[in-house]
Amino acid sequence: MEQQNTEDVLILAIESSCDETAASVVKNGREVLSNIIYSQIALHERFGGVVPEIASRKHIEKINQVIRQALEEAEVSLQDITAIAVTYGPGLVGALLVGVAEAKAISFAAGIPRVGVHHISGHISANYIEYPDLEPPFVCLVASGGHSHLVLVKDYGDYQILGRTRDDAAGEAFDKVARAIGLGYPGGPKIDRLAKEGNPDAIPFPRAKIAENEYDFSFSGLKSAVLNYLNGCRMKGEEICQADVAASFQKAVIDVLVEHSLHASKAFSCDKFAIAGGVASNSSLREAFRKECEKNHIRFYHPSPVYCTDNAAMIGAAGYYEYIRGVRHGWDLNAVPGLKL
Repeated sequence: MEQQNTEDVLILAIESSCDETAASVVKNGREVLSNIIYSQIALHERFGGVVPEIASRKHIEKINQVIRQALEEAEVSLQDITAIAVTYGPGLVGALLVGVAEAKAISFAAGIPRVGVHHISGHISANYIEYPDLEPPFVCLVASGGHSHLVLVKDYGDYQILGRTRDDAAGEAFDKVARAIGLGYPGGPKIDRLAKEGNPDAIPFPRAKIAENEYDFSFSGLKSAVLNYLNGCRMKGEEICQADVAASFQKAVIDVLVEHSLHASKAFSCDKFAIAGGVASNSSLREAFRKECEKNHIRFYHPSPVYCTDNAAMIGAAGYYEYIRGVRHGWDLNAVPGLKL
């Protein structure tokens, strides 16, 4: 086994908030020693989305296996672990409970402290893994299947939400539109691929603005506009170009995400901007942000796709900063599906 410095903080991290069972060992918040992910996408694909009961059962089946694998790959034992970090919200309550119960069981058996981690804090912290120079303050866009948050990261674990979605999250809109045009689940990667073959200016889909908060998002109107367009074409017997619909829809989402994010970065005088969450792996979104940040002399941070989707390494990074701030959770740590940031 690898010899660890006694001053090193090794976090064993567990993530089970949705349909990925994941475990990781992270050293000092930035170095990933292992990152094991068991994905359930193939299992839920036939249902067109995540079925919570199936997700929970599969987490129970796989969680010991991924933790054992994470420890083996990192070449450490539980005796080397400083603390256990676990996602306790937000997410699917049954899925979260599996991870929280597992963390408490290992904590009890091995005498290791517990640190509950907010899932969105984890996504933001994914950027620390690949960018050793990145330190707060910066603005971060978290865009995933369940969340669209524009966050001012004031310090490690200290967040101010500038804007959030009023209805559908960006990733949720991708999934619903993908289903409507016959691409199936998961929608994000499929629309990303198909959009490359289409004309992003073919269909003028709307870009929503929220009067009360200039940083808030709304994607339900855009989703409805796509559905109305598809229904209109079918009623008139007109041919639907899937690639054009995908490209035009994707551009409408990207335009809003980029505009709000750059506006916030300038308003709060941040010359650092980061993206996080599943939608952050979208190639067109990354390219749009790269161009706009370069144009505005803002440093752009974006995790590799493996750290954009749900994983435990990001929970380990967030857990490290919580741990060194003195955060410890008692045996009453519980799943909080609607946990606020």
